[in-house]
Amino acid sequence: MSHDKKISLIGAGNIGTILAFSISRKRLGNITLVDRVKGLAEGKCLDLSQSLSAENLNTKILGTDDISKIKNSHAIVITAGIPRKPGMSRDDLVETNFSIMKELGNAIKKYSPNAFVICVTNPLDAMVWSLKEITGIDKKMIVGMAGILDSARFKFFLSNELSISTDSIQTMVLGGHGDTMVPLLRFTSISGIPLSEFIKKKRISKDKVDKIISRTRNGGGEIVALMKNSSAFFSPATSAIEMLESYLFDNRRILPCSAYLEGEYNVKDMCVGVPVVISKDGVEEIIELDLQNSERNEFDNSVKAVKELVEKCRKLLA
Repeated sequence: MSHDKKISLIGAGNIGTILAFSISRKRLGNITLVDRVKGLAEGKCLDLSQSLSAENLNTKILGTDDISKIKNSHAIVITAGIPRKPGMSRDDLVETNFSIMKELGNAIKKYSPNAFVICVTNPLDAMVWSLKEITGIDKKMIVGMAGILDSARFKFFLSNELSISTDSIQTMVLGGHGDTMVPLLRFTSISGIPLSEFIKKKRISKDKVDKIISRTRNGGGEIVALMKNSSAFFSPATSAIEMLESYLFDNRRILPCSAYLEGEYNVKDMCVGVPVVISKDGVEEIIELDLQNSERNEFDNSVKAVKELVEKCRKLLA
């Protein structure tokens, strides 16, 4: 496998920890876990390294508080930043997390400018945009994890309601990663059968689907409210791995990700969730869907929410 690949994880919180664990189990490459809290990444990596022999794995794992150790990474996943507390929206994190992105962006520019960068830090779309501005890396090489997670939540809720395996459900959630995200019902199918057929046959009501959409939009908030001191981590980590694998193995999956747009979907100079093809070259293609009026309105509304945050970041950059 790709054991020569160096994967750097910035942020040793819950998501970074699960990422390191998954990457070691899937043998995706050697791991560098970085966190500014002295000893944290080192301790976690020592523990993780000691777990390897039990499963006959021999991944090289480094834990450090020295950001220069990301040098010449093949891929970088950023989860650093403060998480939400109950009652906070993702947008409340913008100033604190922007200053962290500024520091990390400069480090990436200096030590690993050719890496494929996946950002998971909220508010997602504005953070991806900021990183792209600061690092100056090619738009193909930076992407934000959001749509896969939102789609996974939507699939999970639908699957429970329909009593049908999530494997059989295809769907896509686009737009900004926040309360305005856009689940596309017209592009939702169950083993190729449009969801509308299931609504027609009264297997599920339109009202129930609408409730699922709003639960999806609030999917992260629901978890924050339950756990109090943490936001979601298993599902975000798994979603980022899907993007990472598509890049490392040239899988060419079509995945909803926050990507930099230059006119697609009538959006310029912003990162928003859209379907992209991820290959060994990064974001190889942005797939433009012809949205119908109601979908277009929801999407534009979502873009407007992202734009406000990007403008805040633009001011902070200046």
